[in-house]
Amino acid sequence: MIIEGQVYLSIEYSLTLDSGEEIDKSEPGKPLGFISGVGQIIPGLEKELQGKKAGENMKVVVGAAEGYGEYNEQAVRDIPKQSFPEDMEIEPGMVFQANGPQGPATVRVKEVKEDVVVGDFNHPLAGENLNFDVKITEVRDVTEDEKAALEAAQAAACAPSACSTCGSAGSCDDAQ
Repeated sequence: MIIEGQVYLSIEYSLTLDSGEEIDKSEPGKPLGFISGVGQIIPGLEKELQGKKAGENMKVVVGAAEGYGEYNEQAVRDIPKQSFPEDMEIEPGMVFQANGPQGPATVRVKEVKEDVVVGDFNHPLAGENLNFDVKITEVRDVTEDEKAALEAAQAAACAPSACSTCGSAGSCDDAQ
Protein backbone atom coordinates (compact mmCIF):
# COMPACT_ATOMS: atom_id res chain seq x y z
CA MET A 1 0.00 0.00 0.00
CA ILE A 2 1.33 3.43 -0.88
CA ILE A 3 0.90 6.63 1.07
CA GLU A 4 -1.81 8.74 -0.52
CA GLY A 5 -4.70 10.62 0.99
CA GLN A 6 -5.69 9.66 4.51
CA VAL A 7 -3.83 6.52 5.58
CA TYR A 8 -2.25 5.52 8.86
CA LEU A 9 1.50 5.32 8.77
CA SER A 10 4.37 5.03 11.17
CA ILE A 11 7.94 6.18 10.76
CA GLU A 12 11.23 5.87 12.55
CA TYR A 13 13.10 9.14 12.13
CA SER A 14 15.87 11.42 13.23
CA LEU A 15 15.80 15.17 12.76
CA THR A 16 18.91 17.32 12.48
CA LEU A 17 19.60 20.95 11.65
CA ASP A 18 22.07 22.05 8.96
CA SER A 19 24.64 22.38 11.76
CA GLY A 20 24.39 18.61 12.30
CA GLU A 21 22.76 19.03 15.72
CA GLU A 22 20.21 16.25 16.30
CA ILE A 23 17.11 17.83 17.80
CA ASP A 24 14.60 14.98 17.73
CA LYS A 25 14.26 11.30 16.95
CA SER A 26 11.85 8.46 17.48
CA GLU A 27 12.62 6.08 20.31
CA PRO A 28 14.09 2.74 19.19
CA GLY A 29 11.25 0.31 18.54
CA LYS A 30 8.61 3.05 19.00
CA PRO A 31 7.93 4.65 15.64
CA LEU A 32 5.84 7.80 15.32
CA GLY A 33 2.34 6.91 14.10
CA PHE A 34 -0.08 9.37 12.51
CA ILE A 35 -2.75 9.79 9.85
CA SER A 36 -1.51 11.42 6.66
CA GLY A 37 -3.43 14.17 4.94
CA VAL A 38 -4.83 15.79 8.08
CA GLY A 39 -1.99 18.07 9.19
CA GLN A 40 -0.58 15.99 12.03
CA ILE A 41 3.02 16.58 10.88
CA ILE A 42 4.77 19.47 9.16
CA PRO A 43 3.63 19.99 5.55
CA GLY A 44 7.03 19.53 3.91
CA LEU A 45 7.62 16.08 5.39
CA GLU A 46 4.05 14.98 4.72
CA LYS A 47 4.40 16.02 1.07
CA GLU A 48 7.64 14.02 0.67
CA LEU A 49 6.04 10.89 2.16
CA GLN A 50 3.29 10.83 -0.48
CA GLY A 51 3.69 7.97 -2.95
CA LYS A 52 6.05 5.99 -0.69
CA LYS A 53 5.40 2.62 0.98
CA ALA A 54 6.39 0.64 4.06
CA GLY A 55 10.02 -0.41 4.15
CA GLU A 56 11.31 2.62 2.25
CA ASN A 57 14.12 4.76 3.68
CA MET A 58 14.54 8.37 2.69
CA LYS A 59 16.47 11.52 3.51
CA VAL A 60 14.39 14.67 3.27
CA VAL A 61 15.36 18.32 3.64
CA VAL A 62 12.34 20.44 4.53
CA GLY A 63 12.91 24.15 4.00
CA ALA A 64 11.74 26.64 6.61
CA ALA A 65 8.65 27.66 4.62
CA GLU A 66 7.29 24.09 4.72
CA GLY A 67 8.53 23.43 8.25
CA TYR A 68 8.01 25.93 11.04
CA GLY A 69 8.01 29.01 8.84
CA GLU A 70 10.53 31.67 7.96
CA TYR A 71 11.95 33.73 10.81
CA ASN A 72 9.81 36.85 11.22
CA GLU A 73 11.53 39.90 12.73
CA GLN A 74 8.08 41.42 13.37
CA ALA A 75 7.43 38.58 15.83
CA VAL A 76 10.10 40.04 18.12
CA ARG A 77 8.46 42.50 20.45
CA ASP A 78 9.15 44.61 23.50
CA ILE A 79 7.08 43.53 26.50
CA PRO A 80 6.80 45.94 29.43
CA LYS A 81 8.61 44.56 32.47
CA GLN A 82 5.53 45.36 34.54
CA SER A 83 3.78 42.49 32.68
CA PHE A 84 5.92 40.08 34.70
CA PRO A 85 5.76 39.43 38.45
CA GLU A 86 7.95 41.94 40.33
CA ASP A 87 10.00 39.29 42.10
CA MET A 88 10.72 37.27 38.95
CA GLU A 89 14.33 37.06 37.78
CA ILE A 90 14.03 37.24 33.98
CA GLU A 91 16.98 36.07 31.88
CA PRO A 92 17.66 35.62 28.16
CA GLY A 93 16.67 32.15 26.98
CA MET A 94 13.74 31.77 29.36
CA VAL A 95 10.51 30.57 27.77
CA PHE A 96 7.01 31.62 28.80
CA GLN A 97 3.45 30.91 27.71
CA ALA A 98 1.52 34.09 26.92
CA ASN A 99 -2.08 34.70 25.94
CA GLY A 100 -2.34 36.74 22.78
CA PRO A 101 -5.08 37.74 20.34
CA GLN A 102 -4.72 34.40 18.49
CA GLY A 103 -4.66 32.37 21.72
CA PRO A 104 -1.77 30.86 23.65
CA ALA A 105 1.71 31.64 22.35
CA THR A 106 5.21 30.70 23.37
CA VAL A 107 7.63 33.56 23.87
CA ARG A 108 11.40 33.21 24.31
CA VAL A 109 13.29 36.00 26.06
CA LYS A 110 15.96 37.42 23.74
CA GLU A 111 17.11 40.31 25.87
CA VAL A 112 16.29 42.05 29.16
CA LYS A 113 16.48 45.85 29.15
CA GLU A 114 15.77 48.36 31.90
CA ASP A 115 12.03 48.75 31.25
CA VAL A 116 11.24 46.03 28.71
CA VAL A 117 11.81 42.38 27.98
CA VAL A 118 12.51 41.64 24.31
CA GLY A 119 10.37 38.60 23.49
CA ASP A 120 10.62 36.38 20.42
CA PHE A 121 7.29 34.84 19.42
CA ASN A 122 8.76 32.84 16.52
CA HIS A 123 8.77 29.04 16.79
CA PRO A 124 12.23 27.99 18.01
CA LEU A 125 12.81 26.22 14.66
CA ALA A 126 11.55 29.09 12.47
CA GLY A 127 13.98 29.83 9.67
CA GLU A 128 15.69 26.43 9.98
CA ASN A 129 16.06 23.72 7.35
CA LEU A 130 14.94 20.41 8.83
CA ASN A 131 16.92 17.33 7.79
CA PHE A 132 14.98 14.11 8.26
CA ASP A 133 16.30 10.57 7.98
CA VAL A 134 13.14 8.46 7.75
CA LYS A 135 12.24 4.78 7.59
CA ILE A 136 8.58 4.05 6.85
CA THR A 137 7.63 1.12 9.06
CA GLU A 138 3.90 0.77 8.39
CA VAL A 139 1.24 1.95 5.95
CA ARG A 140 -2.38 0.82 6.28
CA ASP A 141 -5.98 1.95 6.14
CA VAL A 142 -7.22 4.10 9.01
CA THR A 143 -9.39 2.13 11.46
CA GLU A 144 -12.85 3.29 12.53
CA ASP A 145 -11.52 3.92 16.05
CA GLU A 146 -8.72 6.12 14.66
CA LYS A 147 -11.23 8.03 12.50
CA ALA A 148 -13.45 8.60 15.56
CA ALA A 149 -10.48 9.77 17.66
CA LEU A 150 -9.39 12.17 14.91
CA GLU A 151 -12.91 13.60 14.57
CA ALA A 152 -13.14 14.06 18.35
CA ALA A 153 -9.77 15.84 18.45
CA GLN A 154 -10.76 18.11 15.56
CA ALA A 155 -14.10 18.92 17.22
CA ALA A 156 -12.35 19.75 20.51
CA ALA A 157 -9.89 22.03 18.70
CA CYS A 158 -12.81 23.92 17.15
CA ALA A 159 -14.93 24.14 20.30
CA PRO A 160 -16.01 27.68 21.24
CA SER A 161 -13.52 27.69 24.13
CA ALA A 162 -10.70 27.00 21.64
CA CYS A 163 -11.69 29.48 18.93
CA SER A 164 -8.23 30.97 18.67
CA THR A 165 -6.71 27.63 17.66
CA CYS A 166 -9.47 26.49 15.34
CA GLY A 167 -8.23 25.56 11.91
CA SER A 168 -11.64 25.56 10.25
CA ALA A 169 -12.64 28.05 7.61
CA GLY A 170 -15.77 29.01 9.53
CA SER A 171 -16.03 31.41 12.42
CA CYS A 172 -16.22 30.45 16.08
CA ASP A 173 -19.94 31.09 15.93
CA ASP A 174 -20.20 28.28 13.39
CA ALA A 175 -18.71 25.82 15.90
CA GLN A 176 -21.39 26.46 18.53
